[in-house]
Amino acid sequence: MNSLVSPAAIHPGRSRFGQNAVKHWKKPLKRIVTLVVALYFFPLLFAVYVVFGLIDVLRNTQRTIRTLDRYFAGNGVFTWLLSPFNLLMDLFCLPYRNRGIYQLQDLPEGYRTEIQTLIDAATDRNLVGMLESKMKEKKRGMIFFKWYGQNIPGSVDMPEYHQAFKYIRTIGVSIFNKKQSTGEHFGPLRVTLRVLYNINDIHNKDVFIRVGNHTHYWQENKLFIFDDTLQHQSCNESDAMRYCLFVDILRPSPWPMLLSGILTSIRYLMAPLRAIFYKHWSFIK
Repeated sequence: MNSLVSPAAIHPGRSRFGQNAVKHWKKPLKRIVTLVVALYFFPLLFAVYVVFGLIDVLRNTQRTIRTLDRYFAGNGVFTWLLSPFNLLMDLFCLPYRNRGIYQLQDLPEGYRTEIQTLIDAATDRNLVGMLESKMKEKKRGMIFFKWYGQNIPGSVDMPEYHQAFKYIRTIGVSIFNKKQSTGEHFGPLRVTLRVLYNINDIHNKDVFIRVGNHTHYWQENKLFIFDDTLQHQSCNESDAMRYCLFVDILRPSPWPMLLSGILTSIRYLMAPLRAIFYKHWSFIK
């Protein structure tokens, strides 16, 4: 009896090579097709977006081909699409210029007071102890107590985090298991600043966050404040857990109430997309 034999069965190595070649070229081809379509149908709009994007991405201190590629064709695309809005926010917040990386003393007193309230509550209530049993084998965990101004109920009781704040809009804790790190990425919006506070004690330089050319080691300073639309990466290369307060505060501005209203509107738009931005995290409830 004659039987049909597939070419893949005769030449399995050649078949795997073909599959790898398709996989290798699939992403560049998608980028090229998208570029051609944008240039053909929306040349003026595309040109305007390129200009805004270049102004925005060149704020990063790490100005490499890799950074440009990630911004325009990688995980920074959403930040690029929002670049006109984000640059408008920079103008809107003047005379408080965007420093990129902040010290606590760079913020007005009311901001400093609210941040200290969160830090004190985490210590007084032993927040790390309440979260230890909830991680188990999760690689990266996230728990939210407040998200864009809306309280999030959960199994960890922190009433101090559910009170009304004037400047704080998001309160969470990000937990990295040992030997866990994020990739380099960009946050989408510049209405807020990201405040991180490493709750547990760190005793080596294997746990850090890198923003552009700046590396912040948690053993040297537990508090770090920055504009998260800059390219950044969080790393835990140690054999211990890392517990970090994950907080968004309104940017200092002459118009805090208006900024708050903008952020509330964004909350309704972003709610369906939250799972996309945190797809590599396990949510703790």
